[in-house]
Amino acid sequence: MFGRKKTGHQGLNIIIVGCGKVGATLVERLSQEGHDITIIDKNAEKIQEISNLYDVMGLVGNGASYSVLKEAGVDNADLIIAVADSDELNLLCCTVAKRVGNCAAIARVRTPDYSQEIDYLREKLGLAKIINPESAFAREVARILAMPNALEVDSFHGRAELVKFKIPKGNMLDGMTIETLGGMMNIQCIICAVEKEGEVYIPSGKFVLHEGDIVSVVASKHDLKTFFEKIGFKTKRVNDVMIIGGGKAAYYLAKRLMYTGIDVKIIEQNRQRCEELSILLPKAIIINGDGTDQELLKEEGIDATEAFIALTGIDEENILLTLHANQVSNAKVVTKINRMNFKEVIGTLDLGSVVYPRYVTAEAIIAYVRAKNNSRNSNIETLHHMYDNRVEAIEFRVEKKSLVTNIPLKDLKLKKSLLVSCISRDGRLIIPSGQDSIQVGDCVIIVTTHTGFHDIQDILEQ
Repeated sequence: MFGRKKTGHQGLNIIIVGCGKVGATLVERLSQEGHDITIIDKNAEKIQEISNLYDVMGLVGNGASYSVLKEAGVDNADLIIAVADSDELNLLCCTVAKRVGNCAAIARVRTPDYSQEIDYLREKLGLAKIINPESAFAREVARILAMPNALEVDSFHGRAELVKFKIPKGNMLDGMTIETLGGMMNIQCIICAVEKEGEVYIPSGKFVLHEGDIVSVVASKHDLKTFFEKIGFKTKRVNDVMIIGGGKAAYYLAKRLMYTGIDVKIIEQNRQRCEELSILLPKAIIINGDGTDQELLKEEGIDATEAFIALTGIDEENILLTLHANQVSNAKVVTKINRMNFKEVIGTLDLGSVVYPRYVTAEAIIAYVRAKNNSRNSNIETLHHMYDNRVEAIEFRVEKKSLVTNIPLKDLKLKKSLLVSCISRDGRLIIPSGQDSIQVGDCVIIVTTHTGFHDIQDILEQ
């Protein structure tokens, strides 16, 4: 478990329906942040397992049942989060909870049939949020493929992007201080976090970069392209993609990529699913075959593909496929991992960009929870966890005057291991110096090794 510094905020009463991967991740994260959580699932074993691990109340039953919700305390709940396997059950849970109690509601909805209707459903059912994990996953992978050198690309409402990359052998950054790099660049960008030999740092200007360091940089999309060109990285997006596995994530990703003009080939073992995909994605090449068959991969051109994405339902297969693609091609590789059991081992393998769908979903929900629980001087727009949850990048919208506004940053007593990395003001991105100040109306991106920030004033030493 990751620790949390108490910030003095009283937690919310939250009901979580569904104890699968996303439900378990939410329980872990939200219980760390001091919220009172009740979990509901039909599976008694899952309830028992999670209740043994975390200080939560568990209830076995149907989350859409009026009596079960009453027993779970829906009358006093601030929020219900429905992440059960069934979209219809999730929507029904939220609808019943809204009628019975006075709580906000978030539903997970995954079926492509509903994907065009999410805004309509959210508005008509009065939900705070509807989250489609596969669609969010596809959006994240598409951002990575638009910047082939990136390991991760996180986007913020204030138009900034946070990109993680590894310094390769022989690169000009090896042995350079961040201060020297900043003097050379003459663009609005900032290095906000570095992982060096397993340790994560929020670096100062004197910090020396070396080959193998994993670096996170914040800038606008345009300035990021210039930054990577200046340090000798290729910035051209990929033109074609090979996807192994034809599930929902593959569908959403292929649709998104083809919309931007990228050629897509999907290899899927289930013949019926191939026929469905041929109708849903008429411009994609759909191959019915075993994506783990090396001969088939060779025939379909794995050695020449510009990007290779392993999206089977089995983590081990995805890992082996990615390692194989690295051996036989120069493709940009992306690996989908669902389980967290062997994260340390996975970190030692060359798997390119590793994306955990459960985290994509959980982060959007946690950002909402923190925004709902803040002290109203600011609002959390976006939240990203980085470096195995050891670093948070949080985008605050500053709503009111407070202890952090209208004061030069150099005069604020900021917490250590924290960087005010970017300010978005009137459509402009500012990489702030000590002379700059935070103003009402700004969007401010904070990068820190502290966790659990709810409000912009949390950046100050108590």
